[in-house]
Amino acid sequence: MTDTPPWGAGGAGDQDQGDGEPRQPWFPPGSQPGGYGQAPPGPGYGQPGYGQPGYGQPGYGQPGYGAPPGGWAPPQQTAPKPGVIPLRPIGVGEILDGAFTSIRRNPKATLGISAVVLTISGVITTALELLLLSQLHLSAASGRTPTTAQMLGALAVVVPSGLTAVVLAFIVQILLTGLLTAVIGRSVLGHRITAGEAWHIALPRLPALLGTTLLAGLVYIGPWAVLFVLLILLAVAHAPAAVLVVAAVFGVVVTVVVDAWIWTMFSMSAAAVVLERLGPAQALGRSWRLVRSSFWRVFGILLLAWIIVFVASSVLRLPFAIISAAFSNSSATFAQAIQPNAAGLAIGAIGGIIAGAITQPIWAGVTVLLYVDLRMRREGLDLILQTATGSGQGPGDDLATVWRPAGPGQPARPGGPEVPPGTAGPAQTAAQQPGNGAAAGPSPPAAGTPPAW
Repeated sequence: MTDTPPWGAGGAGDQDQGDGEPRQPWFPPGSQPGGYGQAPPGPGYGQPGYGQPGYGQPGYGQPGYGAPPGGWAPPQQTAPKPGVIPLRPIGVGEILDGAFTSIRRNPKATLGISAVVLTISGVITTALELLLLSQLHLSAASGRTPTTAQMLGALAVVVPSGLTAVVLAFIVQILLTGLLTAVIGRSVLGHRITAGEAWHIALPRLPALLGTTLLAGLVYIGPWAVLFVLLILLAVAHAPAAVLVVAAVFGVVVTVVVDAWIWTMFSMSAAAVVLERLGPAQALGRSWRLVRSSFWRVFGILLLAWIIVFVASSVLRLPFAIISAAFSNSSATFAQAIQPNAAGLAIGAIGGIIAGAITQPIWAGVTVLLYVDLRMRREGLDLILQTATGSGQGPGDDLATVWRPAGPGQPARPGGPEVPPGTAGPAQTAAQQPGNGAAAGPSPPAAGTPPAW
C-alpha cells in the first residue's frame, strides 16, 4: 500500500502531468510567486486587487497583475507647441524656423508693420535725397567755383538733411523693434495679434526702449573714446609715426572686439524692455545676466542671423539697383553718371523698403526667440508658459504677468494677477495639487538645469 506523500515532499504528487517539472503553489493575482508567506513588493494581497472593486478594470494593478519586471515606465510626453516653437529649450534650427514661422502665420502684423513704417521712412528719406540732389545739380549747372555764400547755403541744406535722416533711421529701428517684439512674443503662445494691438502694447515701452538704445550707445562709444585719448597722448608725447600706426591698428581691432562683446551681452535688452517691462538700466543688466554663461552660443546664433539677413537683403536689393543704374546717363561724364536722378532714387527706395520689410521681422524673430530660449534654459520659463497656455490665457491679458520673473521669495507667476510675496498664487496651488492636469503636462527640467526661479 502506497502512502500519499506529504505536501511539499517533492514526490509524484508534485509533478505535472508528464511535464517533469515541479508544480508551483497557487497565489492570488498580483502577489509575489516566490513562496508562501513572503511579502509582495508592490500592492499585495488585501490591497485593491483580486476580489475587490476595480479588479479587471483599466488601470488595475499599478504595479499589479501582468506588470513586467522592473515596473512600467510611462511614455515620455512631448513638449506642447501652442505657437511657433515648442515650449522647451530649443536649438538653432528651431529658432530660425520659429522666426520664419512667425512671419508666415501672421504676415499682416510682421511684414505689414515693417512695410508701413519703412514706407513712411522711405518717403521722407527720398525727399531729403532729392533736395540734396537738386543742390548738386544747381552747383554743377553754374560751372563756376562756388562762392562762400553758396557753400554755406549748401551746408545749411546738407547738414540738417543728413541729421534728419540719421535720427529718422534711429527712430524707425526702435519702433520696429518694439512692435515686432510684441508680435513675436505673443506668437510663442500661439496668439495672433493685429498691428493695432501691437501698437497698443509697444507704445508705452518706446521711451524705455529709446533710453536703452541711447545708454547702450554710450557704452559702445566708450572704447573708441579711450582709443582716441590714447592716440592723442601718444601724439602729444611725440611718439614715432610707426608707434602711432601700430597703436591705431591694434587699438581699432581691440575696440571692435570689445564692442562685439558688449553688443552680444546687450542683445536681449530690447526683449526685456518690451516683454518684462523693465527700465533702460534694468534691461541692460537683465540682458547681461541672461547672456553671461552662454556668450559664444548667443554670439554664434546672432552672427548667423546677421549673415542670413545681410545676404537676403543684398539679393532683394540687387534687381532694383540694376534698374536704378539703367536710368543713369551713359553719355555723360563719370561724375555726372554716378549722380542718381529722381527715378533712380525712387526705385532704390522701393528696393530698400521691400528688403527691410522682409529682413527686419527675421532679425526680430531670432532675437526674441533666443531670449525665450535663454530664459527656458536658465529659469524654467517653459513651465511657466505651459501653465499659462493650459489656463487659457488669451491675447488680451496682461503680457507682463506671463513674462516678468518672480522676485526673491515670490512664487512664479505664469499668468493672472500679481502675487504678493509669501502668498501662494493660482499657479503654485495648481502645481502642488497631485493629479492636477496642468501639473502632469510640463515635463521636469533636464539634468543639470537650474530650478525654475
